[in-house]
Amino acid sequence: MTTTHMTQRIFLIDDHPVFRHGLRQLLETESDLVVCGEAEDAPGALESLRADDLPDLALVDVSLPSSGGIDLVRRLRVIHPTLRCLVVSMHDEHLYAERAVRAGAVGYITKALKPKAMVAEIRKALRGELALSEGTATALLRSAYGGERRQSRYANLSDRELEVFELIGRGMKAGAISEALCISTKTVERHQAGIKQKLGVAHASELRRIAAIWLSESSAPRPQNDPALDPPTSPQ
Repeated sequence: MTTTHMTQRIFLIDDHPVFRHGLRQLLETESDLVVCGEAEDAPGALESLRADDLPDLALVDVSLPSSGGIDLVRRLRVIHPTLRCLVVSMHDEHLYAERAVRAGAVGYITKALKPKAMVAEIRKALRGELALSEGTATALLRSAYGGERRQSRYANLSDRELEVFELIGRGMKAGAISEALCISTKTVERHQAGIKQKLGVAHASELRRIAAIWLSESSAPRPQNDPALDPPTSPQ
């Protein structure tokens, strides 16, 4: 009796052509995986993804021009409820994983993963399993079942504001942030003003200090069984 070998189709959404090319090459070394399409931004993805020809999985980068990847996941979940989305990003998963999953993604993985590990996580997402590190999955479960949410100070930041806040914490100025996120400097400045208002910060120097502390605490390695896996305490 012959076993049918089913090919699973993956759509790539990332604004870096070199990364898309490398990921396509990686996935197509697998006999049962194929990249069926690509888009460099949210409008391109929304135009390409049709209800009558959906892929098995969409890989979505967090930082997309004009509209963040997590916002795109939300929109795709409304338009195409059956489409599985996996967020793939250069950012540390402690920063965005919870937001991605709450938006409807089936997981969040970083571009720093080794090729075999990345393929393994993509296969988990294709099976409908949650593609997250054990520590992050534990933190999400604790939060979902009433665990203390100590990061409430930052909960009101939009996904794009959080991206800008992270880059401020990395010491980047408005022009560099504009280039990194493919948005105008004026838009960056508008986001900075919104962040300051939401966090009750008056001066840019104080915003940089708070962002640097938050980034350091959020990205710090933690043991898998550490009870401090909850989001870090807000800096005073």
